[in-house]
Formats: sequence, structure tokens, C-alpha cells
Amino acid sequence: MTPMTPMTPVWALLFSASLWGLTWWPLKHFAAHGLSGPALAMLAYGLAGLAGLPWLLMQRRQWRAQALWLMLIALVGGWANTAFVTALVLGDVVRVMLLFYLAPAWSVLGGWLFLGERVSKRRGMALALSLCGAFLVVGGVSAFESPLSASDLLAITAGLCFSGNNILARKAQWVPAASKTVGVLLGCGVTSAVMLAWVAWMASGQGSTAPALDLSGFDRNTALRFVAFSLLWMGLVTFTWQWSVTRLEAGRSGVIAIAELAVALVSATLSGAETMTLLECLGAAVIACAAVLEATDNPASDASIPPPPTPSNLLIKEPQ
Repeated sequence: MTPMTPMTPVWALLFSASLWGLTWWPLKHFAAHGLSGPALAMLAYGLAGLAGLPWLLMQRRQWRAQALWLMLIALVGGWANTAFVTALVLGDVVRVMLLFYLAPAWSVLGGWLFLGERVSKRRGMALALSLCGAFLVVGGVSAFESPLSASDLLAITAGLCFSGNNILARKAQWVPAASKTVGVLLGCGVTSAVMLAWVAWMASGQGSTAPALDLSGFDRNTALRFVAFSLLWMGLVTFTWQWSVTRLEAGRSGVIAIAELAVALVSATLSGAETMTLLECLGAAVIACAAVLEATDNPASDASIPPPPTPSNLLIKEPQ
């Protein structure tokens, strides 16, 4: 087996971020078949979470001492995904991604406040570049001339909870990555079900008789594609994310993950779903430079993170 190098979590996170950047396409595809954002999140994540439930139960001896952290990861990470999926379905991909990617600022700030992480000049420069690039992507100040919409608010809270998940994942070192993955998937299924119930209740108060969960637009082939998307795509992207952020500083992972924004913009443009102006192209280039600057930084600080414990010492004592 090839030993893990200090750069392995970085490459894993870049891989996960790239998949996340492409997630808008299947989400928009399935939404076009009649699924709302909360229903889409509930089925896509909940199905993968139920499939991973045996792993969660098998690893309960390992995470029992940090069960509270796992519950927080499920709640915070679950809402991050629920809000993100719903925002993408409701809003414009570029605007949603910009507001979501205020997350690196939350990650750096949270890592400094709660984990005592040092904000180096290099990281500060990468953060500043990333935020400047994101600002350029939506056309500067003109992007905020209109009031915040529901999708805007969802994107902002998704980014805040996304960075919170990174901090919690790093804090909960004794919780295996597989258990964190299943926890986030199940948490998303639960939070999206609550959102779906709330939307249905609000609609009923306005006299609407439309079903909260409408699968009439799904034929057999679409249903099979959806199951594959849920189990393979969402399971893989969530696992690689949890595995990598457990091994990287919260601020570092937050900045590296900005590569997702560049992937989303380029893929949306190449597919013809959206077009990019010169200012947006410049912003994407600045964001890519920020991600490269942080990804190629000296990972010595990440090496101080203790590796996940082995089964032989799991029940001795909990790390301080």
C-alpha cells in the first residue's frame, strides 16, 4: 500500500471539490423532472445515508466517546447540504456559488477562534484573493443591487454551516471518516425532510393542493440514474470531503475548497447553461490562483493533527 503523504489530503480535497463543482448539473437535471430542492436533498442524501447505516453501527465503539460531536456534524453538515442543494435549484448557479463561498472566510475565522489555528501571511493572501475573485465573478457591486432572495439566504447559511462542519470534523478526531460521512448524509435527509414539511405546511395555508413530494416525472431510467447519483456520486464526494478535512486545518481546507467555485463556473459555461463575462473569467482565474497558493503551502502544520486512533486504543482514554 502506498503510504499517505502530507499532500494526500490536499489532493483528496481538490478531487472532492471538483465533484462538488459539477454537482449543480445532476441537481438541475433531476429538478427538471419535478423534484423541489428539499425533496431532492432528502432523497439523494437520505438514500445514501440509509445505505451507509450498517457502517455507522459497526463503528459505534469508535465514535461512542464522541457521539455528541458526531450529532453536531450530522446537524451542521446536514443543513449545509440541504440549504446548498435548495439554493442551487431555486437560484442562479453563479450567484449561489459566490454567496456560498464566503465559507472560506468563516473557516479561517472559525479555525482561529475555536481551534487556535495560526493565520499565516500566505493564508491571509490566499483568502483575500479568493474573496476578491468571488466578488469579481458576480460583477462587483452591481451583483448586490437587488435584495437578498431566499436562495441567497440559503446559500449564505449553507456556507456558514459548511465551514462549521470542517471545524467539527477536525475536532472529532476519534470519529471515523465513514461515520462522519453517514452522519452528514442522514443529517441532510432529516433536515431536508423538516424543510419539505415546512414548505408543504406553508403551501397548504395558502390553499395549495400540490403534493409535497411529486415523483410523477420520474420514469424507470431516471429513477435508476437518481439512485446511482445518490449512492455513488454523493457517497463518494461526502466521504472524500470528510476524510480530507479531518486531516487539514479548517482554514486551509476552506481556502483549497474554493476550487469548487471555479469548476462550477467553467462547467456551467462549457455546457451552455450559463455564459461568463470577461470579469467573471478574471474572477475565476483569481480564485484558482488562491486555491493553488494555499494548496502548495508548507503542510507542516497539518502534520500536527493526530491520526485517527487504532481499534486497540479506542477505549483507553479520550484525547484532550
